[in-house]
Amino acid sequence: MNNHELGAKGENIACEYLTQNGYEIIARNVHFSKFCEIDIIAKIKNKTIFVEVKTRKTNEFGTPLEAITKTKYSNIKTGVLSYITEHKIKNYQIDAIGITLEPKPVIKHLKNI
Repeated sequence: MNNHELGAKGENIACEYLTQNGYEIIARNVHFSKFCEIDIIAKIKNKTIFVEVKTRKTNEFGTPLEAITKTKYSNIKTGVLSYITEHKIKNYQIDAIGITLEPKPVIKHLKNI
């Protein structure tokens, strides 16, 4: 499985997890520039949730959430601000979901990062 396939698998798992927990998936893989892509845009109640998903086969080289650097987070914020301005969204938050696939799938959801 290459990195693109691994990322897509993780995003699919994250969407299933969010849906099972009452979220409505609004969009996936929304690009704002070559530096910014929002993996999942979801909604729960009256709040829009922007979700960054990181997936790893194992934690051998660090956990998935450790891969969200300051630069990555800054790029995500830039994309989110562009989206909320364009769509006139007032109630939102940024979440991160880390998925480790082996030895068994583990999902960690950090809310309002």
